[in-house]
Amino acid sequence: MTPDSLDQRPGLPEPLRILLAAHPRESWQAHPQFHGLVSFWLERHMMFRQIMDHMSRETEAFLDGDRDPRGFAQGIARYGGLFVNQLHGHHQIEDHHYFPLLREKDARIERGFDLLDADHHALDGILNRFVGQANGAIEGAGGKDSRAPAGALRDGLADLSRLIGRHLEDEEDLIVPVILKHGADGLG
Repeated sequence: MTPDSLDQRPGLPEPLRILLAAHPRESWQAHPQFHGLVSFWLERHMMFRQIMDHMSRETEAFLDGDRDPRGFAQGIARYGGLFVNQLHGHHQIEDHHYFPLLREKDARIERGFDLLDADHHALDGILNRFVGQANGAIEGAGGKDSRAPAGALRDGLADLSRLIGRHLEDEEDLIVPVILKHGADGLG
């Protein structure tokens, strides 16, 4: 592990924030390049955050006795599958299409794409762990000891949310300013 590892870094390293300084988050929506690819990308990221929040609330409700086992299991299966499938597809498009094209737009932040690619590889293992925890909670939902697997899922979701949140924020801080500065030509 390095200080730039997903689970270690507190944010995008300072040298990679050069374009963010010129295009801070609070200015994004007013920029002429915002609507289209940037707003779509940010909406996808918001969807991932919302699904994780939903699964966390459902798991807490189940642990508190406010959610029936069958509804809990069905919801985690549905939203967990949606989350993992959509996130994998999102990362594949980024790795194979967007990142190679964006990497060429500004050499000062090229290292940032290596960082994001490393995040994607780290997240694969974390997502595999989440799938195991979700499956355990789904299978155990109707059993006598359903609290232990649901508790593991709750803890796994908290860790997943923290790491995905770090990745999404850093990705936004790197990529959105590149598109705002250089445009989305060739990306669509």
